[in-house]
Amino acid sequence: MGIRIIGTGAYVPPKNVSNYDLSLTLDTSDEWIRSHTGVGNRYITEDGMQCSDLAAESARNVLAKTGTSAKDIDLIIVATATSDYSGFPSTACLVQEKIGASSAGAFDLSAACTGFIYGLETAANFLRSKSSNRVLLIGSEVFSRILDWTDRSTCVLFGDGAGAVLIEITEDDSDMLFSVLRSKGEGSSYLYHGSGGTYRPAANEKPLRENIYMNGREVYNFAVNACIEIINELKKSSGLSQKDFKYIVPHQANAKILQAISKRSGIPVDVFYMNIEHYANTSAASIPIALNEMNEKGLLERGDILLTVGFGGGLTYGGNIIRW
Repeated sequence: MGIRIIGTGAYVPPKNVSNYDLSLTLDTSDEWIRSHTGVGNRYITEDGMQCSDLAAESARNVLAKTGTSAKDIDLIIVATATSDYSGFPSTACLVQEKIGASSAGAFDLSAACTGFIYGLETAANFLRSKSSNRVLLIGSEVFSRILDWTDRSTCVLFGDGAGAVLIEITEDDSDMLFSVLRSKGEGSSYLYHGSGGTYRPAANEKPLRENIYMNGREVYNFAVNACIEIINELKKSSGLSQKDFKYIVPHQANAKILQAISKRSGIPVDVFYMNIEHYANTSAASIPIALNEMNEKGLLERGDILLTVGFGGGLTYGGNIIRW
């Protein structure tokens, strides 16, 4: 028995916002944003569309591509930091209703930008326990709703989107090999969403503060060190070497972070699949969007070994080894 990703899907909202568009209202430029982040464009969700809508579209995409009925899904996991509601109902429950997955359990997973990585291991364990035969894992984010669009240090970084994978038990030995999941709660103050929870209820804020806060320098240093740690641990634990991995698929946070990881680890930068220029940082959606793009471009073949790695608020970090 094995566990295999049998299909990918993605969805981004129609509205594309370029760096030039941002420069019309911010003290910034395309050159500044590209040189500091690697971002050129991002997709922004317009009024009337929610996180669950993006997630449902990505789900429909993967179901259509694999010829799978929503009624055959046993479990839906949505990794998100920007859910439709605070606490409940879960975004996954809203997706379950929207796609008609009448037999599926559903819950959200909160690990910020590392959410999809945590979600892969979570889905695999539901399959290994045989409590589910088919799991729909989605990363979906609408960070545009919690950004301060006057703060060029944060708002230029993020975009909206959703990516999904369908994971099944198979009869062969194809398997997601394993994962490494870590956290560093002492760094929680470096990156957080300021209100809406019980610690700082939104109703008590005067004025209402819903924007994210990020200590860019601390997050940068953490991200580089954490990703190198995870890559080394995955290689050591698996007995695999760099040449065994066709691609490293990282969380698409900042091109400079990925370049620093490449330089310090000695791994050529072209091993890292990067599409941050086109989508910006879509948090938990970034890795599944990248996997879908790679799959649609024909870059992935059965048996390829991939390494995912990422980091996010919490602080969380981790990685997976996947046999395609």
